[in-house]
Amino acid sequence: MILTDKNNPRLTPQVPSTPKRSVAYACLALSMMLVGSYVALSKPLAAVFPVVLLAWLRFGIGGLAMLHWLKKPVDEPPMTAQTKQLLFLESFLGNFLFTLCMISGVKLTTAVSAGVIMAAIPAAVALLSWAFLRERVPPRVWAGVACAVIGIGLLSFSKAGDPVRAGAQDKAWLGNLLLLAAVFCEASYAVIGKKLTGSLGPRRITALINLWGFVLTLPFGLWLALSFDFSAVHAGTWVLLLFYALAACMWTVWLWMTGLKSVPAAQAGVFTVLLPISAALVGVLALGEKLTGMQILAFCVALAGVTLATLPSRAALRRVAN
Repeated sequence: MILTDKNNPRLTPQVPSTPKRSVAYACLALSMMLVGSYVALSKPLAAVFPVVLLAWLRFGIGGLAMLHWLKKPVDEPPMTAQTKQLLFLESFLGNFLFTLCMISGVKLTTAVSAGVIMAAIPAAVALLSWAFLRERVPPRVWAGVACAVIGIGLLSFSKAGDPVRAGAQDKAWLGNLLLLAAVFCEASYAVIGKKLTGSLGPRRITALINLWGFVLTLPFGLWLALSFDFSAVHAGTWVLLLFYALAACMWTVWLWMTGLKSVPAAQAGVFTVLLPISAALVGVLALGEKLTGMQILAFCVALAGVTLATLPSRAALRRVAN
């Protein structure tokens, strides 16, 4: 039992406030939509910067924007050894490895393969949540996961006839393997994040895992920066890099951690279906790709999965009515 000092409540560690379920859903959805957007828009950046240098610049810019988030709040309890270990794993798997595997994988394989493989993220999150968090995954959430996988699968296979992307690629198997690794990195990010939100606030988690990401990429980033011609980078590319860094390091992580405070990890994982959906929409709106009837059907099925997994249960409705 925690005793509070009414005259000076700042002396007593407080449990971070929990957002309403509807607000949490909105945060999770917006987070994954931003992830999908910057994944799509990172392609021109990867064509200019080496992958590791791009990651280092991302963490550096994000770190400068979040310096004031690193300070420990007065009402936050001291971090345990387990919390520190989880912070490192969250950054190593969800930031460092996910970034390298995702960008490198997309460069080596086709968009069709990438979409199909990334559609497995919700199922991977549910599986890891059941295995490590001992969360009970209701049948309705599993049905939502199935809809998400089917929807993105339809979306991916609808692109199979694209002659530009259908060319033979000798290293496609390696790209597919890297994307599969990215799937489990993203799933681990969701599961570990759920554990962290029980003891730390979303802003502090965001700043700390970004700091670890910067440290992990520092030696490789510095080495590549010494031989890179930064003067040849156009102004528009720097603007895109700024958006990428702030979205990837700051906005999406804070939104995701905020949503995870009141939503089970397995249920939150269904929202990762919006990642490939938003990436496809960016391709349509920004890159001029055409949206077919099959793709529209895929969107509807995938979004039905999100709705199925997030609608309140009958028991919850009865509690509200009472």
